[in-house]
Amino acid sequence: MEWLQGFFADYGVMLAQETWNTILMMLVPTAVAYLVGIPIGVLLLVSAPGGLRPHRVLNAVLGWIVNIGRSIPFVIFIVVLIPATRIVMGTSLGVAGAIFPLAVAAIPFVARMVEQSLAEVDSGLIEAAQSFGANIWQIVMKVYLKESVPSLLRGAAISLITLLGYSAIAGMIGAGGLGDVAVRYGYQRYEVEVMIAAVLICIVLVQIIQSIMNVVVRRVDKRSR
Repeated sequence: MEWLQGFFADYGVMLAQETWNTILMMLVPTAVAYLVGIPIGVLLLVSAPGGLRPHRVLNAVLGWIVNIGRSIPFVIFIVVLIPATRIVMGTSLGVAGAIFPLAVAAIPFVARMVEQSLAEVDSGLIEAAQSFGANIWQIVMKVYLKESVPSLLRGAAISLITLLGYSAIAGMIGAGGLGDVAVRYGYQRYEVEVMIAAVLICIVLVQIIQSIMNVVVRRVDKRSR
């Protein structure tokens, strides 16, 4: 018990601050990624062959861009974006410097998940909406997005947890967060107990995110009632 009290006295404030930094590096980029990724996902679906408004060129270009974004490892992505990050955020270090590359890296990932979530909507509902004279905007908003909310929420949980892993990579090059703590103390200073604490906090964060999203999904999913 005395050892534990001493540990929290020495590292408690630092771990709390870096946990908050990690949460920021999950929440803010995820929100930005969904603001941009949802319209891209909708366009991918609508412009696809057999979609509401097929457009081969638009679909091919968007798909090409999204696939390139998903294929670049984040550790390379964050380095390549350093000049742009400095322009947009004013710095490439700390939490502010990590938010921009995290958001940009998450956008293509989110766009594909949104496209898949929308594609799961029952085609019969789309046909029914068309038979009632609904236009594309109405079908997207009142059918596709409304019916895919549970799937979109599940995707949001995956995105948050994925960005938790990305934030650890960002921490290795000056972004802070629990990844930085694990490397700086656990690897460079051989303070294994600090690294273990950082890992345990990450595990707790994942469990909290998944549990919250599971509860929310059950509340909004009509099929579970």
